[in-house]
Amino acid sequence: MIALGCLGIFLLVLLALGLSVLGSYNSMVSLSQGVDSQWAQVQNDYQRRFDLIPNLVSTVSGAANFEKSTLTAVTDARASVGQVKIDPSKAPTDPTQLAAFQKAQDGLSSALSRLLVVSENYPALKATANFRDLQAQLEGTENRIAVSRRDFNNACQGYNTAIKQFPGVLMAGMFGFQPKPYFEAQAGAETAPKVNFNFGSTAPSATAP
Repeated sequence: MIALGCLGIFLLVLLALGLSVLGSYNSMVSLSQGVDSQWAQVQNDYQRRFDLIPNLVSTVSGAANFEKSTLTAVTDARASVGQVKIDPSKAPTDPTQLAAFQKAQDGLSSALSRLLVVSENYPALKATANFRDLQAQLEGTENRIAVSRRDFNNACQGYNTAIKQFPGVLMAGMFGFQPKPYFEAQAGAETAPKVNFNFGSTAPSATAP
């Protein structure tokens, strides 16, 4: 009877352990899929911006004497983005791969910002309905990108925490759960732009740090 009682306790402990392992595994799977889902949203928002650029460049290039170097910079930056290949349905686990993706996207962001700043010098261009519509779409897309990147980082944080905590840490390596890298803030994002008030002009001008 004592032996049977000990066996019963052992089986209960084993069952509890098995359920704990199963629950932890399922949780990590769910969190990993959540990261992949957020990554897909990041890709969708960047693709939306990528698709807007040809129409924007075409519209801006029609403005007389528009800076050709600015248009070239946007076109080249867009081409660089197209050369970075990452599975849109699965978040990267290689920090180097994500860093290359972010570098290309941030380069395109900078080129687009420069184009919009330069366009301020062309009132006729700003007055066209097509340009105003594209500018509004681009600004909205940039906001979407910022939100989706934040949500992606939050999802990564939850997942990375789970695979480092007990009992997940015991199974993460066994089942191939690898840490996922984060997006980093763009260089200079922590510094507010400097605003110069030129009293000889009708409006203040902002310069990037």
